[in-house]
Amino acid sequence: MAGAGRLAGGVDKPAIRTFAIVLAVVFAIGTPIWRELVDFGINQAAFASAGNETLRAAGWAFSIWGVIYLASAIYAGWQALPSTPESPLLRAVGWPSAIGLAACADWIFVSAMNWRWLSVLVILIAAGSILFGLWRAEPKKDTVSPAARRIMLWPLGLLGGWLTAAAALNILTVATAEGLVGGQSAAAFAVAGLIAVTAAALAMLARTRSLFYAAAVVWAFIGVWAAERADAVLVAWLALACAAITALGWVAFSRRP
Repeated sequence: MAGAGRLAGGVDKPAIRTFAIVLAVVFAIGTPIWRELVDFGINQAAFASAGNETLRAAGWAFSIWGVIYLASAIYAGWQALPSTPESPLLRAVGWPSAIGLAACADWIFVSAMNWRWLSVLVILIAAGSILFGLWRAEPKKDTVSPAARRIMLWPLGLLGGWLTAAAALNILTVATAEGLVGGQSAAAFAVAGLIAVTAAALAMLARTRSLFYAAAVVWAFIGVWAAERADAVLVAWLALACAAITALGWVAFSRRP
C-alpha cells in the first residue's frame, strides 16, 4: 500500500487518511495565499472590522498562523513517510486533524464571501474537530516515542488553543456585525466571551496538560489585551487576568501525577 507504515501487530496506515491529512494541510496553507494572489472577496481584516467593536485581538497576534502552518506541514509530511508507523495516537488525531485543518481553509473562503453565520459554523467545526482529536489523544500519548508525540501534538495543540479563542472572537464579531450585540451590552458580552474561553481552556488543560495549547490561548489573550487596553480598560485587563489564569492552570495540571 502506497505510503503505508506497519505497526508491530501488522496494522497498516490507511492511505486515504494519510492523503487527507496532507491535502488538508496544503489546502489550509494554500487558500489564504490564493485569496491574496487573486484578491478574492474581502480580506480577513475587512471581515473582522465589520463587527470588532465588542472584542478584538491585535493584528500581530494572528502571526501565530505562520508557526501553526509550519508545524502542521512538518506533521503532515512526517505522517506520510513510509517509515512512519501506524499507532494508536495517530489513529486518534488523524481524521480530526484533517477535518479541522480543512475547515480552517474553508473559513478563509467563507469569510471572503462575507457569509457571517456560516463562518461561525465553520470555525466551530474546525475548533471542535481539533479539540476532539486532542481529547482522544491523551490516553494514547505513551504509545509512541517522545519525538513522534511532539510532531503530532505540538501543531494540534497550538491550533486547538488558538481556535478556542478565535471561535469566541468570531462569534462576537458576527453577532456585533448583525446588530445583536453592541452599545452598552458590548462590554458584558466581551467579558462573557473571555470567561467562556478561559473555562474551555482549563477544561482542555485538565485533560491534556498541553503546553502548546496553553501557550496559544495565552497568546490570544495577550493579543486582546493589546488591542483593547486603550478603549476598553476593563476588558483588556480581564484578558490579561485570563492569560494568567490559563498559564497557572497549565502549571497546576501539569504537576498532577
